[in-house]
Amino acid sequence: MGEEKVKIAETAGDMQHFVKHLLRDVQALEYMLENDWFETDITRIGAEQEMCLINKNYKPAYKAMQILEEFHPDWLTTELAQFNLEANLSPQVFTGTAFADMEAELRSHLRQIHEVASRHDCRILLTGILPSLRKFDLNIDKLTPKERYIALMVALKKLRGSDYELHLDGIDELKIRHDSPLLEACNTSFQVHLQTAPKDFVKMYNIALAIAGPTLAMAANSPVLFGKRLWHETRIALFQQSIDSRTNKDHLRSKSPRVTFGNGWLKKSVLEIYKEDIMRFRTLLGIDIEEDSLQALAEGKTPKLKALQVHNGTVYRWNRPCYGISPNGKPHLRIENRIFGAGPTVLDEMANTAFWLGAMVGIADQYHDVREKMGFEDARDNFIKGARTGIDSKFTWFDNKKIAARDLTEHELLPLARLGLEKQNIAAQDIDKYLDIIAERAKRHMNGARWILITYTKFMKETNHDESATSLTAAIWHNQIQTKPAHLWEIPELQQFDQYDPSNLLVEEFMSTDILTVRKEDILEYAAALMAWGNSEFLPVEDENGLLVGLITNKLILARFAKCNQEEHGKKLSNLDAVGDIMLKNPLTVTPQSTILEVINLMNQHNIIALPVVKGGELVGVISEKDFMLICKRLIQRLHKDKSE
Repeated sequence: MGEEKVKIAETAGDMQHFVKHLLRDVQALEYMLENDWFETDITRIGAEQEMCLINKNYKPAYKAMQILEEFHPDWLTTELAQFNLEANLSPQVFTGTAFADMEAELRSHLRQIHEVASRHDCRILLTGILPSLRKFDLNIDKLTPKERYIALMVALKKLRGSDYELHLDGIDELKIRHDSPLLEACNTSFQVHLQTAPKDFVKMYNIALAIAGPTLAMAANSPVLFGKRLWHETRIALFQQSIDSRTNKDHLRSKSPRVTFGNGWLKKSVLEIYKEDIMRFRTLLGIDIEEDSLQALAEGKTPKLKALQVHNGTVYRWNRPCYGISPNGKPHLRIENRIFGAGPTVLDEMANTAFWLGAMVGIADQYHDVREKMGFEDARDNFIKGARTGIDSKFTWFDNKKIAARDLTEHELLPLARLGLEKQNIAAQDIDKYLDIIAERAKRHMNGARWILITYTKFMKETNHDESATSLTAAIWHNQIQTKPAHLWEIPELQQFDQYDPSNLLVEEFMSTDILTVRKEDILEYAAALMAWGNSEFLPVEDENGLLVGLITNKLILARFAKCNQEEHGKKLSNLDAVGDIMLKNPLTVTPQSTILEVINLMNQHNIIALPVVKGGELVGVISEKDFMLICKRLIQRLHKDKSE
């Protein structure tokens, strides 16, 4: 859980005070490492489960605070957005039935949350990115109203000094601008922790870097964002871009993003990471600190290192070092794996956990130093490949071996993971249960990301992106409660699980954004050709800045042709006849936040076939009769289906 009492430093003195404690915390950590203060005789594992809240229409439900007002156990907390929650699992000694116990506790937590959520007309969903998310779900008013989140958003926005730009491509392309770093809230993860003795930390951390790409590839589960099919694990690129404080410059100065895989292998100590992050990234937040960590050491007490932990919480390494204090009062170190998306099921999450932890221990047992087997650049490249193409990736593995993700998993990583879990004396039935899920993913060439891409592509051939995304979310939820892992899910029919209700839709959710346009200086023949080729009855007219200046329809063009034929006895139009001569100069428009009923009333009242959608004068979409016909078609089909049943 994050520190609740963080704040923005209001004065230079406040920041100087915080940085002073930050540096003293580093000194204290260095002293404890050199003098063997750390717990070394036990290995624990743990996890954090982030989740989405959805309403009966499978759209985000902003009910986190209401749920926590009614139900607030120590293990449940808020997340950045009001449609997210996080459950923290108890640390388990890494042996015996640790995985079964973790799964049982997680299922118990989720059942309790579901019972409370249902009383607030919502339910929980485990998914890397909620497919039914809309851009306006990330407006700043959806931020969870807690001081630490507000402080983080303000600090990130101030550091960047401009809007955030998101540019991702996969099957589709997404390029948008947003005015807040709340885009980060799209991401929902299942974070796994491994306690590691200081003497083993360098070796184990480097192994975590080496296997990040392959393990991520097999677990990928977030390929759809805002109706676009992007990376198999879109979270990776989205998280970096959503809080990136860097801006484009005309020089080649290198600056690291706050979300990072890292810049090289770890060499000597965990201190390298903490020091590098202080060197590279300015402090964003402060906290009132009463404890002097060096004074605590002098008194024989284990310091909390609050300043260091606050700063560490604002630098987002995909494998992040964590400092903690065990129940016996001794400090400990953990590696936090942040690469796995939530879901698609609890079983899938536990399989990912067992696979990663087993591979960590198995590789440590079989190899002296992974740095002797592969270059850091290959590890980082593998990570990006795993995020981009998932289970379809091809990696550079040990000794420069080129190998497909499925083959690497089946022939090398799974045997190593099994060896590692056996070394930890994990129950044999649990090893089989969880690792067999990974093996079946490789055999069937199917994981959460592949299933989502296949399903969403199928839906998009039948309807618009809003119904496709909503129906996909419904299918994930219904499959999730059946508990079967995702590689066993069947590809559903469009309305198999969802009774789609478009009556409350906003224009932003179903408008067409792939728009053909003309400019007022274009000749009429050109506009007529575009309409014919694009099978359209109208074209918006925009200027060079994308601002709407008019609308031209086939009726206006036909009327112009007819007038020419009557007045000039069939003489052809002059090349000087331009769109601007006959266009409708002040067309009716709607905004992205207009409702579907408002649009229908406008179109009926004015007997028009299309409405441009504008925001601040800029053309952002179009609503036409065709869009409504598609919605009506789906509603009629549903009514017919309901009657026949």
